[in-house]
Parts: sequence; structure tokens; C-alpha cells
Amino acid sequence: TITTIPVFPLLSLKQRVPQVSMFLNTLTPKFYVALTGTSSLISGLILIFEWWYFRKYGTSFIEQVSVSHLRPLLGGVDNSSPTNSSTSNGDADSNRQSVSECKVWRNPLNLFRGAEYNRYTWVTGREPLTYYDMNLSAQDHQTFFTCDSDHLRPADAIMQKAWRERNPQARVSAAHEALELEDCATAYILLAEEEATTIMEAEKLFKQALKAGEGCYRRSQQLQHHGAQYEAQHRRDTNVVVYIKRRLAMCSRKLGRTREAVKMMRDLMKEFPLLSMFNIHENLLESLLELQNYADVQAVLAKYDDISLPKSATICYTAALLKARAVSDKFSPEAASRRGLSTAEMNAVEAIHRAVEFNPHVPKYLLEMKSLILPPEHILKRGDSEAIAYAFFHLQHWKRVEGALNLLHCTWEGTVFHEVSVYPKKELPFFILFTAGLCSFTAMLALLTHQFPELMGVFAKAFLSTLFAPLNFIMEKVESILPSSLWHQLTRI
Repeated sequence: TITTIPVFPLLSLKQRVPQVSMFLNTLTPKFYVALTGTSSLISGLILIFEWWYFRKYGTSFIEQVSVSHLRPLLGGVDNSSPTNSSTSNGDADSNRQSVSECKVWRNPLNLFRGAEYNRYTWVTGREPLTYYDMNLSAQDHQTFFTCDSDHLRPADAIMQKAWRERNPQARVSAAHEALELEDCATAYILLAEEEATTIMEAEKLFKQALKAGEGCYRRSQQLQHHGAQYEAQHRRDTNVVVYIKRRLAMCSRKLGRTREAVKMMRDLMKEFPLLSMFNIHENLLESLLELQNYADVQAVLAKYDDISLPKSATICYTAALLKARAVSDKFSPEAASRRGLSTAEMNAVEAIHRAVEFNPHVPKYLLEMKSLILPPEHILKRGDSEAIAYAFFHLQHWKRVEGALNLLHCTWEGTVFHEVSVYPKKELPFFILFTAGLCSFTAMLALLTHQFPELMGVFAKAFLSTLFAPLNFIMEKVESILPSSLWHQLTRI
């Protein structure tokens, strides 16, 4: 026998709407004052918390939670990842296009935190990097050094949490914990960047990281075509190897082995020609300038100083330095004003104009009209931070070319400047603006309801009636089409 459970028949939808209307009509103005006041208070508290979190960490708490926790639960995926190997060239082109549209870039010549940035902290007791800069670096590390399959390897799972950790000591402890389980390349990277107190210690750790990273890279290279998961692992292992080799080359450059650094950078660019996002050519240009190998500098510029590639202060001002080098030793403003500029001098002046037009902040640092500070880990293209990062490493190269700074000064004085935003320029997140607008709107409603209760009650009832009118119309149409007994039949099992 089939047992049925008796259920009270549902009221028809048409009967429910008048009841809702009667309920709304019984609400007093005090209810609306309490409702709008409570809404204003809650949105105000959210606004205060969002503003405090943004000022401290440089990002929106709601946005960070939604991206880090809610998006994976809702099945969000990275659409930018390639689905198969046949689309690698197309993906490289799209990545290059997206990279070229970025305004904030990772500084290709960024210093080591433990061996260089921390020296400033030891001497002055101040932090050399902003929270905003370090937060961008944390995002970069998570992008380059983690993937969705990290939970399969315990050491990688620990490092995935370590890159998200804000406390430096906690990050270092997590790296040591990962190394107790196995040789983990990313753990060695973190220790080389943050725990090593000298460049020699960092180089030693990077060599250990390279040994572990190359092993993972070879294994993932053989399995990369077996599925999306293996391809993501191979892409992560590729980023790790490229990063390690680039930092090893920078260690050699800082330790005075410049020719060795140039060879390592050339080999790296030849082995991974599509990874232009690391801007390894800018490291190569600086090393070649140190060797005074201007012919090779010109060859690199001929390859990268192209209209289809994103420009940088390094490219523009290095091109201007080479043009100025040909005429600067004999250049005289008085003689040039009497006889006019020669073709070579005109080319040099135009190159300087082009560089100043790209970033007008650089000349003040090269001419030592503004004091240099430690360069940040991220730079704003065409901004003051890019000028600091360029002048910090390239001022010595301009001083080495006789008369180059004099020609720059004479040309720069006649150049028209344009306004360029200064790094770091933090744009307010959407949720701060939204909560601020919501708080202001609800506070205004609460004030108006308190001052004009009867009038606002009429407005509220009219608004709700208008809001429910389409729903009432739809319900009437549905009931006129469906049989009257259908609702009663739906209540039975």
C-alpha cells in the first residue's frame, strides 16, 4: 500500500499577495527608521573594516576572500591556461599582448630581500618595501611557483601556504619544514631570497634550488601531454627553473663575474625565448653596459626596441645613451647654437627626447637633482618608481660616457614634460566604493524617514507596491492558465 502524508493545502498565490500588502500597510514609520538605521550602521562598519584592511594590506578583504575561497568553491578556473600543446604559440601571443597592457611590472633588477633590502632595515629600523609592493610580490610568487596539484606533494602543499603567509619568519619556517620532507626547489628559493644575509649565501641556495628544480622540470616535461594537470605542473616547473637561473645570473653580476652572468642570461633567453614576461633582456643590457660592450648592447636593442613590444625606461634611455656616446665627448651647446646640430647630434637629441617623453622622471635622478632610494620590487611604467629603478643601476653607465650627462641636461631643459602618475598609485577597490555608497544612501534614508515619517511611509509603500506589481501580474496569469486543483495535487506525495 502507498501511504500518503496529509498536508495542509497551500494557499493560492493570489491570496498571498493581499496578505503581503496588508502586512506592509501595518508597518509603522518607526519600523522604516529602524530598518534604514540598522542597514546604515552595518554598511558603515563594513566600510570602516574594508578601509582599515586596504590601508594595511593594500587590497580589499571582500575581494580577496571571494577570489581565494569562493571562486574555487564555485568551480572557477583559469581560462588563460592552454588546453593542449598545439595552442602554445597562440597562448604565448595572447600572454604577450596581456603583459604589454600591464601598468605595474615586476622590477627585472629587484634586489634580494635578505641580502640587500634587510641591510636598510638593520641600519635604520625602517621597512624598505611597502605593503602594497610586498602584496604584489606575494601574488607573483603564487602565480609562478604554485599550481592546482600542489596538494599531491606534501612539500609543495606547505610552500603553497608559505607564499601566502605575510609574516617573514613564518615563511622561512615553512620553507625549512618543506625541506625536511624533500628537496623542494621553491623552498630553497624562499630561503635564498629572504633568509640569506649575503649574495654568496643566496647563490649557494639557488644552486641547490636549481638541482632540485631541474629534476622536477625533466619529469614534468615527459608527462606534460598527459593532461591539463601535468601541463600545469610543467608550466610551474618551467617558471621555477627560469627564475632560479635568472637570479643565479644576477648573483654572478653582483659578485663581479659579469662575463659569466652575460653567458648565463644569453643561454637562458635562447632556451626559453617566449618567456618575455621576466624581461631578462634588461638584465642583459645592464651587464653588457658594465662590460662596455656597446656593440652587443646595440644588437640587443635592435631586437627588443621594436614598436610591437612594450617599451621601458631601460630600453629608451639605453638607446639614447648609445646615440649620445657618439657625440657627447665633443658636444658644446655654444658651438651647436652657432653652427647648428650635425646629423649625429640630431639623432642623439631625438633619442633623448624620445626617452624623456616615455618617462620624464628619469633625468632628475640621472642628473642627481633628486636623491636616489632603494628601488621597489614593482615599478609603474612611465612613473617615478621606474625612474628610480633605472637610475639606481644605470647612473654609473651614464657617468662612464664622457659628456653624456651634459648632453642629457642640455636636451632635457628644452623638453616639454607631461603629467605621469607617481608610484604607487592605489586605486580604491570596488567594494570600498560600494559600501561607502550603500552607507551614505541608507543613512540618508534613515534621516529622511526620521524627519518625514508619513511622507517616507507613503513612498515606501508605493515603491513596494510597484515592486510587487509585476509579480502579482505573473501570478494571475499563471493561475488563469493552470487548473485550480493543480496546487492541491502538488501538495500530495
